[in-house]
Amino acid sequence: MAQDEQFDAAGPIERRTIEVIPDAERHGTPRSQFTLWFGANMQITAIIDGALAVVFGADALWAIIGLLVGNILGGIVMALHSAQGPRLGLPQMISSRAQFGVFGAVVPLLLVVVMYLGFAATGTVLAGQAVNKILHIDNTTVGILIFGALTAVVAVTGYRLIHVIGRIATVVGIVGFTYLGIRLCTEYDVSAFVGVKPFDMVTFVLAVSLSAGWQLTFGPYVADYSRYLPRSTSDRTTFLATFAGSVLGSQWSMTFGALVAAVAGKAFLGNQVGFIGGLAGPAVLAFLIYLVIVVGKLTVNCLNAYGGFMSMLTSVSAFTGQSRATPIARAAYIVGFTAVSMVIAIGASADFLGNFKNFVLTLLMVFTPWSAINLIDYYLISRERIDIPALYDPQGRYGRWNSTALICYALGIAAQIPFLAQQLYTGPLTEKLGGADISWIVGIVFTAAIYYPWARRTSNPPDRMIYPAATVPDKTSV
Repeated sequence: MAQDEQFDAAGPIERRTIEVIPDAERHGTPRSQFTLWFGANMQITAIIDGALAVVFGADALWAIIGLLVGNILGGIVMALHSAQGPRLGLPQMISSRAQFGVFGAVVPLLLVVVMYLGFAATGTVLAGQAVNKILHIDNTTVGILIFGALTAVVAVTGYRLIHVIGRIATVVGIVGFTYLGIRLCTEYDVSAFVGVKPFDMVTFVLAVSLSAGWQLTFGPYVADYSRYLPRSTSDRTTFLATFAGSVLGSQWSMTFGALVAAVAGKAFLGNQVGFIGGLAGPAVLAFLIYLVIVVGKLTVNCLNAYGGFMSMLTSVSAFTGQSRATPIARAAYIVGFTAVSMVIAIGASADFLGNFKNFVLTLLMVFTPWSAINLIDYYLISRERIDIPALYDPQGRYGRWNSTALICYALGIAAQIPFLAQQLYTGPLTEKLGGADISWIVGIVFTAAIYYPWARRTSNPPDRMIYPAATVPDKTSV
């Protein structure tokens, strides 16, 4: 084994980037996927996502049910992406080259980077407020800068530390959110605000869409955090661990958010972080709850910075032919990404809730066709057989551009436009549906319907998995 590979396997700072993880460096168990995704979802932005369903008109009870439906549906898709990690040993978006071509994969990648920046910026706004509360500072910019620096340090350190932070976030999230739930029930008559409005299809579908969109936006990077698992790890175990962690964590947070929005209304809407701290009670307990908020946001913000760096590197490497980056270049990508997200956070609009809702639903429109294409190709067309060396070669099996996938992707986005229900645009068919936004369902079903028969005729998957020789895979996994 080469010296740098020995360092990669045991060193504190990750050296691997978008190349295949060799078998000798594989480690961990699927349990790490549960704690990472549970911890990443036990956080303030998920609370706000759940609150949005009530803010925009749903009864708390129906909002919670709708959020559960969306989390389950979106979580299934998200966890199917995660299950690809151990077998391929690759970041998620590198594997997209098998569907879109080496150059063609850059198209959804650019949208992925925008997504990471958006979530990183919105999360940094909230975490910066919590940092300010901890330090008793009124200058919002200071909290944003401190939190951004923490994010960069953890993301540069890489995979191992990110999983450690996820385990910490799981523990402190369970304790903190349990305490907050008890405080909410003792301070407010929660039952008086639940089940008081009749069922409304429009707001129910909005709740489903908000939580489904939340889960689906993890799809482009979820395999980044399962790719170090041993190649012998079963798809089913990885799927279940990821699904359970993400769905349980997000549903817990969103349920709490829906209840808070129902009982507190404007008191929560105008000051989300401050309200949560005030709900905690005495100053010492409020201090601890602010720490819970920071740890939860740090977990998911590191995922955004880490995923953003690998998406940018994947885009650049398509044209340079490189599959690795030096530690200095790796750090520069992450620091640069984090700096841009902090600039966006500092200049964020005051209309946070409305903009965040539109941001999530817009992302849903562009990522549902990508998920449909990636999963159908991997599980039904290629049947988990990928020529990994060809993913780095524009002259190889997958070529520069795959017109089948790119056309289906564009059509999948276009098909959703008549069904959109957003602040800037409401589709004509949405009005006939009473205002319910079902665009993401249309995106998945329509893209799958046109891509599957077309790809079956045009795809040329290998008859077995093809790994780079240097990774020395187990014979049973080839």
